[in-house]
Amino acid sequence: MSRTLALLVALGVSASAACRSSTPPPAPPVPRDTWAVVDGRTITREQVDKAYGRVRDTSQPLSPEEEMAAKLSLLNELIVQDLLLAKASTLKIEVPATELDSAYANAQKNITPEAFKQELSKRGLTETDLREGLRRELLAQKVIDQEVGSKVVVSDKEVEDFFNANQAQFNLPEDAFHLAQIIVTPVRDQQITNRTGDDAATPQAATAKISMLMERLKGGTPFGDLARDYSEDPETAPRGGDLGLVPLSAVKQAPPALRDAVLNVPVGSARVVTQNGAASIVFVVAKEAAGQRLLTTPGVRERISEGLKGRKEQLLRAAYLTAIRSDAQVVNYLARQVVEAKGAVPAGS
Repeated sequence: MSRTLALLVALGVSASAACRSSTPPPAPPVPRDTWAVVDGRTITREQVDKAYGRVRDTSQPLSPEEEMAAKLSLLNELIVQDLLLAKASTLKIEVPATELDSAYANAQKNITPEAFKQELSKRGLTETDLREGLRRELLAQKVIDQEVGSKVVVSDKEVEDFFNANQAQFNLPEDAFHLAQIIVTPVRDQQITNRTGDDAATPQAATAKISMLMERLKGGTPFGDLARDYSEDPETAPRGGDLGLVPLSAVKQAPPALRDAVLNVPVGSARVVTQNGAASIVFVVAKEAAGQRLLTTPGVRERISEGLKGRKEQLLRAAYLTAIRSDAQVVNYLARQVVEAKGAVPAGS
């Protein structure tokens, strides 16, 4: 063997040995109570359990599999929330103490202090847990408002183009009502697209939420703002609860409670309607006489602008949340455990 070949062989052996010696040690095992890691930040079982305690319907017991499915869904929400909170830190966004105090006061409205403490205890929560959950929700929403809501713009040309392409919608063959709604259900919903992520998960929570919303309406809060923040209807919440123009004949054929609420409520007023286990606050925006509306007709331009803004905001929000999730390093250990357990509830969970 030549000296050159021998040297190359020696170098190869040395390089191979060096590679073997530099192999990183195996990663340490992940603690059993670590349910996800988001860009190096841990989400624990305890955090998910507390979030679940806030939203679960204590009157409806679930099977272990149903409860685990609910927690998997909540974990996904907490992953996105964690990313938004990290963004809030980067943007230097904070929740003022007064705003958090107000949210906490709303959470215990229409219930005695003693009953409130008992409810927290039944859910395995403390007042500190509830305040922290509210703080995180408010902070996440502030990021959405800044990164999504504030960037949605509807131009005059877009409004005019929409009107010109849809003039038939503004030609009323009969008298009609311009209506809006806020939907509140007494169970946890699969899809919540309101701006706060608020979801009444129990009959008691739904009743308290309806009362809170009616009080805020009486206090002067615009109906559209409340619908965007709290309505549990994924279709109408992004556009401020707007249902558009409903013909008089359709109103008369509606269920009696809804029909009477529309026909007997003055313009600019709201009424609570309960049907099929859900409650809605129906708001009569205007009464419209039959005939052709023009873009200069009062309320037409504003209604078109609000509708277009709602569509854009819904799309941008979905895209923004998808982008921050796809750009992050996320490991969902709980989901892995369920897969490995072939659909059974993992041991120790």
